[in-house]
Amino acid sequence: MMNKKLCVMGLGYIGLPTAVMFANHGVHVHGVDINEKAVNMIQNKQLHIEETHLQERLEKAIDEGFFTVSTEPVEADVFIVAVPSPINPDKTANTDYIKKATASIVPYLKKGALVILESTVPPKTVENVMLPELRKSNLTLGEDLFVAHSPERVIPGRIFEELTNNDRIVGGIDQKSAEMTKELYEVFVKGTIHLTDATTAELVKVMENTYRDVNIAFANELAKIGDTLDVNIWEAIKFANFHPRVNIHTPGPGVGGHCIAVDPWFVVELAPELSNLVKLSRDTNDGMPAYVAQRTKDLLAEKTKVALLGLSFKGDVDDLRGSPAITVIEEMQKLGLEVASFDPYIKEIEHPTQKLSLEETLKDANIVVVVTDHTEFKQLQPEKVAPLLANKIIFDTKNILTETDWTAAGFEHHLLGNSKE
Repeated sequence: MMNKKLCVMGLGYIGLPTAVMFANHGVHVHGVDINEKAVNMIQNKQLHIEETHLQERLEKAIDEGFFTVSTEPVEADVFIVAVPSPINPDKTANTDYIKKATASIVPYLKKGALVILESTVPPKTVENVMLPELRKSNLTLGEDLFVAHSPERVIPGRIFEELTNNDRIVGGIDQKSAEMTKELYEVFVKGTIHLTDATTAELVKVMENTYRDVNIAFANELAKIGDTLDVNIWEAIKFANFHPRVNIHTPGPGVGGHCIAVDPWFVVELAPELSNLVKLSRDTNDGMPAYVAQRTKDLLAEKTKVALLGLSFKGDVDDLRGSPAITVIEEMQKLGLEVASFDPYIKEIEHPTQKLSLEETLKDANIVVVVTDHTEFKQLQPEKVAPLLANKIIFDTKNILTETDWTAAGFEHHLLGNSKE
């Protein structure tokens, strides 16, 4: 496989690291994205996304001549499709990007080509969306053209480590497609590569994220219950997890990102009458921003100025996709609260409430609300925060601040899942 040419469709949070990873292992890779600004930046060795070790790996790939980029595909032996599969407003899957990306490579397919879908999709997307487009190449599937689904299973911030070490699921439309895909990924994957069919692989990825969503919904429900008792739910969860067969996730202000908050809807769409638990969990997690906003208003009494810390959907990344922080702000504004927000990872103004410095965000605020667990926020010092505020109240929805430190500095400290009212 080392002498094969690879074309990667989509240079976002998954496509770009994947393309660079192959290029760093001696595979000639051409990356494609419809975003001209992103393509121009990558050509100049600049990043349009943030990811640990991506900068030096990108520079190496380009400098060594193994990585080129443009807005158009080229003829290649292998095509990897890694474009978004977002959710529509009605909570159905939008597979338009996958259809368009697949259609765009058809003129470049040659006999023996392998097409791999990496995007997380509803089961049957390979069969119902990709194969009809690929048949237009007039190549015979399983003889001249091979197709597989190998979903990414990585976490932002640790993508390269997990690309290498995580097990990988490969689902082919036939055995040869699966085996060819396994051989390709063996260039850098050290984890076990498990072979199955395409639809099973599609379902497995969706199941993994749905499991986590349901578990988080359980934790969020427990947090609400904890708020009605004199119990710190985080401590209770920690103790429960000492049981060898229990692994309760942690609560929070909602679930964001492009996976856990999206993929369960693929299950609901597939079998709405059979997925009651999945839908209830999704609704529970989608309801957390409103719950956090109402708790904030209750803590403020008559005052209204909120300093909200964190905009990205998870700690130490710059990714705003589906971030619950944005919904928390909207819900706060509906309640008449005035919000200033700050995120150290988002360097340009991406939201109307955003300030570019922590000091400006905290100035004259009546309450500080932590909604993203950035390392920088964990290191906040109460004595430096206090002089900027109008009122010394803090509401931690991620359990990242040490309560004793803040109460010792004269703060009224509140934790999601541990109401002291």
